[in-house]
Amino acid sequence: YDKTRHATQNVTRVYWEHGRYPVFPEAADRIKVKELRDTHIQMTNHHQGMFLATKYLLKAWKQRRGCEFDKVRDRPGMKNRPSQPSEGTQRVWMSSQMLYGGRHCNVQQVIPIESFGTLTVLHLPNKNYRRVGHFRNRTFSDGTERFDHGLSSGLLTAMNLHLEIRKNIKQRPRAPYDGVRMIDEVDRRGRTPLLERRMQEYQAYVDRGGVLSEEDMKKTALLEGR
Repeated sequence: YDKTRHATQNVTRVYWEHGRYPVFPEAADRIKVKELRDTHIQMTNHHQGMFLATKYLLKAWKQRRGCEFDKVRDRPGMKNRPSQPSEGTQRVWMSSQMLYGGRHCNVQQVIPIESFGTLTVLHLPNKNYRRVGHFRNRTFSDGTERFDHGLSSGLLTAMNLHLEIRKNIKQRPRAPYDGVRMIDEVDRRGRTPLLERRMQEYQAYVDRGGVLSEEDMKKTALLEGR
């Protein structure tokens, strides 16, 4: 018996500092290059926690005019107050602004939409929602756990971004379908109308080649009444 679904229902992942709306084109946007615009996106806010690069790219950035990515240096400071950063902290400067900023390396960020989630990195625990010691006697199986102040409407959730990508960039069916497989092993005594409906919806999803329908995108709750 699944005892954690109630708790999971009240938990979500968010992308920090990307809460701009509408999500397209304020938080994310298509790549302008024709060959990539239907398969990749870029974030409008360059702020990120890290970057991945091959040896080839590191050499290319070193040689790129005005880039000097190989030189470790302090982040730019305000003209009249050099001690105050003008483009973010040192970490933000090294991981993001120097690389993507138009006045610096001006590298094009390219994120594949089909594997977007695999490129994200856990940055902070839930300490921004709940504090240690507030929930010493928590019961995870009945859905009673709640965050201290709830989820800020300004934060961009992973689910919201996932759905917005699917709505704004045409989904490509996969044939043959090679995604998640659901195996129906429930006998006649355990079958319910909810199970029957979900299995039918799953089969329709498979038949479409893994393409979400408009109706699918409205069903994000893990729990439904039986």
